[in-house]
Amino acid sequence: MKEIPQISEAEYEVMKVVWKYEPISTPEIVEKVSKNIEWKPNTIQTMLVRLVRKKALQTKKDGRVFIYTSLVKENEYVEQKSKLFLKQFFGGTLNSMVLNFIENDQLSKDDISELKNILSERDMKEGDK
Repeated sequence: MKEIPQISEAEYEVMKVVWKYEPISTPEIVEKVSKNIEWKPNTIQTMLVRLVRKKALQTKKDGRVFIYTSLVKENEYVEQKSKLFLKQFFGGTLNSMVLNFIENDQLSKDDISELKNILSERDMKEGDK
């Protein structure tokens, strides 16, 4: 499995913008991140530098601006973090996590209905095989 760099929660906010709009310039990243979070441009630029050092992003200069693209795929990052979360808190099993949420009334009727639909669709796909 490809080793994925550790990304802080703050850096993840920047990565989400890059993943959505890449290739994207520094001013565009600052503009889009600043719409959701009140960070100064220098803070965002510092995170971009860190993400390049961590090899989560690559950059190239285009005229007077830097253009960023990701070196880590979003789905790979989310998958790794999900597995780590499950391992850390639920012994690595998804059913333990779901049971925990059900037993602690953390799932709404809509959540449970959605889960039932997902499982039903999955059963139908498995039946087609």
